[in-house]
Amino acid sequence: MQRLLFLLVLAFGSPLLAADRPNILFAIADDWGAHAGAYGTPWIRTPNFDRVAREGLLFNHAYTPMAKCAPSRACIITGRNTWQLKAAANHICYFPTEFKSWGEALAEHGWFVGHTMKGWGPGIANDANGKPRQMTGLPFNKHKTVPPTPEISSNDYAANFDDFLNAAPKDKPWVFWYGSVEPHRPYEFGSGVAKGGKKLTDIDHVPAYWPDNDTVRNDMLDYAFEVEYYDHHLGLMLENLAKRGLLDNTLVIVTSDHGMPFPRSKGNTNTMANRVPFAAMWKNGIRQPGRVIEDFISFIDIAPTFLELAGLKQSDSGMAPITGRSLTDILYSEKSGQVTAARDHVLIGKERTDVGRPHDWGYPTRGIITRDHLYLENFEPTRWPAGNPETGYMDCDAGATKTYVIDAHRKNADDPFWALCFGLRPGEEFYDLRKDPDFMTNVAARPDATAIKTRLHDQLYAELKQQEDPRLEGKGYLFDQYEHAQKGNVGYYEKFMRGDKVSSGWISPSDVEKKPLP
Repeated sequence: MQRLLFLLVLAFGSPLLAADRPNILFAIADDWGAHAGAYGTPWIRTPNFDRVAREGLLFNHAYTPMAKCAPSRACIITGRNTWQLKAAANHICYFPTEFKSWGEALAEHGWFVGHTMKGWGPGIANDANGKPRQMTGLPFNKHKTVPPTPEISSNDYAANFDDFLNAAPKDKPWVFWYGSVEPHRPYEFGSGVAKGGKKLTDIDHVPAYWPDNDTVRNDMLDYAFEVEYYDHHLGLMLENLAKRGLLDNTLVIVTSDHGMPFPRSKGNTNTMANRVPFAAMWKNGIRQPGRVIEDFISFIDIAPTFLELAGLKQSDSGMAPITGRSLTDILYSEKSGQVTAARDHVLIGKERTDVGRPHDWGYPTRGIITRDHLYLENFEPTRWPAGNPETGYMDCDAGATKTYVIDAHRKNADDPFWALCFGLRPGEEFYDLRKDPDFMTNVAARPDATAIKTRLHDQLYAELKQQEDPRLEGKGYLFDQYEHAQKGNVGYYEKFMRGDKVSSGWISPSDVEKKPLP
């Protein structure tokens, strides 16, 4: 009888019986783009992500609204777009107390909630009394291991998950946030070849906005090696769940916070920066496993999914109103491809990601992505999108590819890659992704693109207005005024230009231009 009731629940989308509510393992990498075996990437081996996709669902169009760690994770935990989160739209912010996370809400309603390593962040999240909040639950970080390179974390993610399971009460559902810090930079250069057994010829495609040479290919393989380390610990966690008899009724979601930490990716607004890997497995719940989903989904859809599966109404959760929509229509469907017609686009944007411009200003952008097109509006096109050259393009993490592109431009001012990765951009960008998947050619000014561009612009503005985006209400200046939570970096540009000591560990001194560029 209980099994019959459960099947009826799945068929009609009713709230789950308490006994059938799944545990949740949310596995999120740091800076992993949509590269995996399940996506046909030959230079990355991800057998455990591939298993989750094979035994569950593989999403081809999953996106974060903002491609930087803290803003992206703020969307995940609140179900709201970054432009709806006040200071949390920015990187390294003071997280507003008015926005509760689903981790906090579930803990208040009887769930055992924990995480290892990186939850929400970087930034400061305190309650009204100044006490640190447990946005993603209790920390489990006791166990350490010897990583394969000095640049990989010594946190033993799988052993700490085992500690969490040992601590979890038997009569409570649980949710665990596996927060890897791989493949965040820095990398041990050449480790993909020397330690990962890879070859430069394994790479089938170097994006057209980077030079195709040994330096870039090595950099990509080093990134791949760290992705594989994350996937290895995921496999150990799946084995642990199976051994304990918990795997069948655990919803496993595997993803990343945004794209890879390379020029024109992380910290930007486009399909490379904002698209993320996403697979979900739940043996007791997902209908017709093995499906490949073409619906466009956003990180804001995660919070309402978890609340629904917990049997918790949003109005009872204490969370601010949620913009996203639950993914249960897809989980409980039997369809592959496009499951829900309305899921045909996502919105993306950017405010202040990293300092490095005068007055700590950001680079405000809003955009919309569909299957065929990418439309972007850059509200301050006179600002440098990757940060000012004289402070080392701080909106782009230090690395071999970045340095190569900058050095090539110094030797040849006409080198095309610098302009693509770091140069100024126009107020509007519009790309035909069917013909130009690497978004190399901006066709915004072409007469034959006007009709589609205008339609997407109007759709973008209509949705942003409905979501009360301050940027569209003439109050975009608010995002630049929110204080940076790393106090030593407030006024970074001015301090840097004076020669003061400021934290700049994520740039290489060699990337800094000796004087401002025209």
